[in-house]
Amino acid sequence: MKKLHRSSGLVLASFVGIHLFNHLCSLMGADIHLTVMGQFRKVYRNIFVETVLLVAVTVQIISGLRLLLSKQKKEWTGYARWQAWSGFYLAIFLIIHVGAVMAGRFVLQLDTNIYFGAAGLNSFPVNLFFIPYYALAIAAFFIHFAAIHAQRMRRTIAGISVPVQANLLAITGILVAFAVLCGLTNGFQGLPLPAPYHIF
Repeated sequence: MKKLHRSSGLVLASFVGIHLFNHLCSLMGADIHLTVMGQFRKVYRNIFVETVLLVAVTVQIISGLRLLLSKQKKEWTGYARWQAWSGFYLAIFLIIHVGAVMAGRFVLQLDTNIYFGAAGLNSFPVNLFFIPYYALAIAAFFIHFAAIHAQRMRRTIAGISVPVQANLLAITGILVAFAVLCGLTNGFQGLPLPAPYHIF
């Protein structure tokens, strides 16, 4: 189960890295975001890669929850606790997020681009939910890896101890979350949405 979880996690992490980089491009404007997304979609927007990603998401959620439920009370300490809680939040987020994207594409018949992702972030009062929802997901992604890193890493890097390395990873996640939200909300001033994306 751990091997399945680790393998599916590596597949997802590769995609999430690309996805977050794409979202960071929104800091330079929606047009840049759409251009970069168009290039990335040449790689992942095909039946084979999308199937692999959906299988990886399913395996990640099921294996993660099973591992979480199998943990003994004594294991819920330190970084293991951070790994467990961040993983639990990510499982919930993936179920909702992937479901929403599928509904957007096949039910609403929308291009699930920056405007679809930003719709909830730029519409009051639902943005009161979506802003922390997205921010926590990005932070949880980095915290999950930080916790794993702290438990598996055994050496310093450039004189930086393992706990400090883990903390830096977690802090990076918080900064990335803030930057992505800035990009998708036009610096929290509101990103103008095309008419089809006024779904809230």
